[in-house]
Amino acid sequence: MPILANRPSAQAMSVEFVDASLRIGLTDGREISAPIEWFPRLRDASPEQRGNWRLIGQGEGIHWPDIDEDVSVNALLGLPT
Repeated sequence: MPILANRPSAQAMSVEFVDASLRIGLTDGREISAPIEWFPRLRDASPEQRGNWRLIGQGEGIHWPDIDEDVSVNALLGLPT
C-alpha cells in the first residue's frame, strides 16, 4: 500500500495581486494570500510581468516566465510539496 496514496494537495485556478498581496483562488473555492514581500521577483516585477502567468502541474503551482518565478500552492498552505 503506498504511503502517499491520500497525499493532500490544492490546485490553483486564478491569480491576482491586491495591494501588497498575492491572492490565489483555489479550485475548491478557497482563497489564499501571501505578502508580495515573500517573493522579491514578483515584488520587483512590472504589472505586465506579474500578469503573464500560467498554471503548472495541473494547478499545483504558478509560473511567471518573464521573471522565472514559481510558486507552489502546497508550500503556501504548509502541505508537503
